[in-house]
Amino acid sequence: MDDTRLARVQQHHVGHNPLTDLVFGSVAGGVELADETVAGAEGPLPVRVYRPHGAGAGPLPLVVNFHGGGWTIGSLDSADWLCSNVAVALPAVVVSVDYRLAPEHRWPVAAEDCYAALVDLAGRAGELGADPSRLAVMGDSAGGNLAAVVSLMSRDRSGPVIGFQALLYPATDLGLGSPSIEENAHAPILTRDDVVAFRDHYLGGQDPHQPYASPLHAPDHRGLPPALVQVAEHDPIRDDGLRYADTLRAAGVPVRTTQYVGMPHGYLSFPRLCRSAPQALAELCHEMGAALG
Repeated sequence: MDDTRLARVQQHHVGHNPLTDLVFGSVAGGVELADETVAGAEGPLPVRVYRPHGAGAGPLPLVVNFHGGGWTIGSLDSADWLCSNVAVALPAVVVSVDYRLAPEHRWPVAAEDCYAALVDLAGRAGELGADPSRLAVMGDSAGGNLAAVVSLMSRDRSGPVIGFQALLYPATDLGLGSPSIEENAHAPILTRDDVVAFRDHYLGGQDPHQPYASPLHAPDHRGLPPALVQVAEHDPIRDDGLRYADTLRAAGVPVRTTQYVGMPHGYLSFPRLCRSAPQALAELCHEMGAALG
């Protein structure tokens, strides 16, 4: 993806209409949306808060989401289906973070924005009707990378304490060491060339093995939150997720791993088209609900 094409994609705001909702899914019923701001690494960031109606008395778990898009595209709108459905199904307060994007903002800006937002949200959980002691992070694709990275940062920087990490077809090795990159080089939705382009836009030539860029390369994975790692069979970065799950497991971290057969990268972004999306959502909500009590 060259810079000109990327700029066009970034400037095109899809939003919601009957056609896009048919493909990407609409906001779940029974949830209230509010657009607010939180502290980022260098200033306020937009976030979208999803609160379920009729959840009963008492604070709810807090789930912080980081959207996908190769660290260069994606938006709060693109996460509406996933976040609203998680909010209703758990139930939980879900907050989706609109971190700054590359190539204007290279690594580690997105990672530092996401960590700063997590810290701010955990500190303000009471205002949101949420319980900071029942905190999870969630992300798909590049967002899965950021969720894993933020989990490392929270451990290394003494908080906030994360109770669960949901990593949905995550990118964990920006050194591109996964065999599936070549096996699925010409897969639908995401190709090997796309993976390389997104990585290069994000890093801008920086070391791809930095742990806060490639969580697989962290020197120690002990003490990280329990995890769900979902991967897609026909995905160039499928093995990123599988390798990371194995690494977490070897470090004593409880992990559930599921490979969705026949699915391409990003199946939860196309819930009306991908037959495994409802099952993947149900698994996600079940595992997260069990972990957060």
